[in-house]
Amino acid sequence: MAYPVPNHIGIIMDGNRRYAQEVLNASAEEGHLMGRDKLDEVIHWCLDIGVRHLTVYAFSTENFNRDPDEVEYIMEMIAKSLHEFADSEEVHRLHVGVKLIGDREMLSDVVLEAVDYAEEKTKGYTDLVVYMAIAYGGRQELTNATRQIASKVKSGELDVDDITEDLISSYMWTRDTPDPDLILRTSGEVRISNFLLWQMAYSELYFTDVYWPGFRFIDLLRAVRTYQQRKRRYGV
Repeated sequence: MAYPVPNHIGIIMDGNRRYAQEVLNASAEEGHLMGRDKLDEVIHWCLDIGVRHLTVYAFSTENFNRDPDEVEYIMEMIAKSLHEFADSEEVHRLHVGVKLIGDREMLSDVVLEAVDYAEEKTKGYTDLVVYMAIAYGGRQELTNATRQIASKVKSGELDVDDITEDLISSYMWTRDTPDPDLILRTSGEVRISNFLLWQMAYSELYFTDVYWPGFRFIDLLRAVRTYQQRKRRYGV
């Protein structure tokens, strides 16, 4: 009997700065560049094993508290990478789509333009859909959804009894996305850091000591194999 491959994997891509410092003796910027290149590899690996949805924690709402120069560098790198992704012949050949999940109001016009460009250029591609969590926070997402629902109740468009799990899900930034089957975090940290709090209610969790730039295909396969060996229980 063949065990299923996760339909949707969420990855907390952690360890860029520590990899640069401890392994390369290089700047944080070099670590972020290697982290970007690693994502390109992982996209191909997901296509190879049959994953259909990949959500990556690219930049949290809390990350805006970092050094302003580092934030600016990362935002510029993200914008450039999105343009390159959208213009890649390979992306179009492989039918890989990209979508943003996060608070658009926290992003600059330059990043938003890059996001819109990439989403439009890859619209309709479903062999693999990559959801970029940028300016994302699980609590912020829940707060935003609650405000919208409360506003609808206040205006009379919704009744309190209309509020269900499905309704709440429909107000999430991930409203058109299936919940993740597997959440994977690199770098040895064993926490979820405000990532997909609502969506991961029944996800399997996997943590690895490997820093994100050093993540290998065998590391992904180990995570998937561990997922396949577990008996998923939707409850206690």
